[in-house]
Amino acid sequence: MKRGTDIDAAVAVLRAGGLVAFPTETVYGLGADASRDDAAAKIFAVKGRPRAHPLIVHLAPGARLEDWAIDVPESARTLAAAAWPGPLTIILKRGPRVSLATTGGAETVGLRVPAHPLAQQLLAAFGGGVAAPSANRFGAVSPTTAEHVAADLGDDVDYILDGGPCDVGVESTIVDLSRGAPVLLRPGGMPREAIEAIVGPLADADAGAPAAPGTLASHYAPKAEVIAVEPHEVPAAVMAAATELGSRGEPDAAVSPAGRMRRATLVRERIAVLAPAGAFAAWGPLAARACPLPDDLAGMARGLYAALRDLDALGVDVVIAALPPAVGLGEAVGDRLRRAAGPRK
Repeated sequence: MKRGTDIDAAVAVLRAGGLVAFPTETVYGLGADASRDDAAAKIFAVKGRPRAHPLIVHLAPGARLEDWAIDVPESARTLAAAAWPGPLTIILKRGPRVSLATTGGAETVGLRVPAHPLAQQLLAAFGGGVAAPSANRFGAVSPTTAEHVAADLGDDVDYILDGGPCDVGVESTIVDLSRGAPVLLRPGGMPREAIEAIVGPLADADAGAPAAPGTLASHYAPKAEVIAVEPHEVPAAVMAAATELGSRGEPDAAVSPAGRMRRATLVRERIAVLAPAGAFAAWGPLAARACPLPDDLAGMARGLYAALRDLDALGVDVVIAALPPAVGLGEAVGDRLRRAAGPRK
């Protein structure tokens, strides 16, 4: 595995059918030639990703939608003109240039133009579409730095294009326009309100919606158990987690007072509260580590995945995560936390 900022080296890897991790404004992607079944298949193999779970095709600024999709509605042109480059993926009917492996066998395709300058240089130099999910093992916390990619994938990726930390920090918003009226499939880096200002109200996903990345009940999950609760529920959730962890092992009657104090300290170190910095004052002392995020929603989104990774590195067992209000980027942050707290196999 090589790492650096050499666009020519990264392009050579893509043209040879290899894998390049590259930065976008949202998270780092694991990229391959979107036109080649064999190249896309490597992504699924490295990530351990189900083959029916489609990939998003990343395009250079100025790319023509008609080169990658068919029956493109006017609403898609309007939305693309207003939102690209940016953290928005549009689902359309697949054009013949996109391999079926890339779409998971579906006749729809997700397209987006990333805003990160290094990604744009890569895509322009490559001259084609790059299929890319997040550059990590399937279902785990997405990477927002090149270091995260290296830690997750190591030598399974041929080249890591290092563009520094990602600015947005959560994946792109996905809007389906393949069936007429716009449908929100995944909240993300472009808030619902901004999209609705362009194309009108967004319907929520229904049973007939095409498959989309990152929409499984359990996803974006760290090693620690995540419990997502409303802010006022945090103290009770901490107490419940502490009681559960403290009940493991010998009963209190068999432990000395000093031993009980040590056990309480150890339990505290195994629980973390992930919340905006300003929320902690309202709760008073908690029997848990404090993991403050920025109070603004953009900062919260930017720091979310790195914070979850840091808590795993500390050996935390339980993360009590306070849900933000479901407005703006708060909708995407809440979605990621709920899925991180989803059922585990």
